[in-house]
Amino acid sequence: MVVLGIETSCDETAVAVVADGVVRAEEVASQVAEHAAYGGVVPELASRRHLEAIDPLVTTCLADAGVALADLDLIAVTRGPGLLVALLVGVQYAKGLAAGLSIPLIGVNHCLAHLYVAVAEGGGAYPYLGLVVSGGHTHLFRVDGPVEFTLLGHTVDDAAGEAFDKVGKMVGLPYPAGPEIDCLAAAGDATAVALPRPMARRDNLLLSFSGLKTAVRTHLERNGQLPETGGVPPAGRALADLCASFQQAVVETIAPKVARAAAREGLTRVVVGGGVAANRGLRAALGALPGLDVHFIRPAWCADNGVMVATLGEARFRAGVRHDLDLAPIPGLAPLLVDEGVVQDPA
Repeated sequence: MVVLGIETSCDETAVAVVADGVVRAEEVASQVAEHAAYGGVVPELASRRHLEAIDPLVTTCLADAGVALADLDLIAVTRGPGLLVALLVGVQYAKGLAAGLSIPLIGVNHCLAHLYVAVAEGGGAYPYLGLVVSGGHTHLFRVDGPVEFTLLGHTVDDAAGEAFDKVGKMVGLPYPAGPEIDCLAAAGDATAVALPRPMARRDNLLLSFSGLKTAVRTHLERNGQLPETGGVPPAGRALADLCASFQQAVVETIAPKVARAAAREGLTRVVVGGGVAANRGLRAALGALPGLDVHFIRPAWCADNGVMVATLGEARFRAGVRHDLDLAPIPGLAPLLVDEGVVQDPA
């Protein structure tokens, strides 16, 4: 089976050709440089760039894979969660292509694809605990098969990646701030600034990062380091210490929940995906959890990519999932999971 995967959920246009589980080619058109000027993703701008990039990107990817349009057996496309105007570009393009070629179309859950791409790396043996940690999502799933996902826990407010970006903006770091904070943290003292670990000790699988973000803002205000109020932002050692302290607080908020979820579900395998899964501090902390075999998605596939869409799309199709040309994007994760029958009230 030759599958074309299409991803346009946010600010990266990504496509891939996967044939019988083998990645033949993949392409990504990033918009980071354009959105950096605004300190975050501008939905309308993202949508326009997807429109400009998608057809040339598919053409290049097919050529790199040595595959013609007539060779395709299935089109897989992200239908959510994500920005509605961005999702529409990919879904409508995929529907047109599937209709023109008279081949099946299948919609894919972006979050679940971040976990399922582990299969392409040989790290997806079932069952396992899946942690999706990115700019828009911080969720825990139990994964028992290609269509057997159970939501166990989630953030009740900001996602971890969103907190990284907002804290970075507070101290004047460029967008996206996650990689910048990770690099600075390596040179800092994680005990220098006292910050909370929201909900880390609560006996549930819910997470929160809004209070942590507010604690950083309060620290900057008290020390006259909040640029937007005329303060002088931290620099040098002070900035490195703040980044290290913040990153450690994020890590120590997530790690106990991963350990608790694994113990509650009787699981020893953990798969970690999403953009923040590339963070070195998080990798070190989760990799050190006793009794757990943790598989981290390779950094290139932590970011949004077409391989994860094609891989999960093929698996869902083989499992009997079918969509038609009425397929519509669903931007919110909760209604998307309900539609897929996998939602469960977090304990």
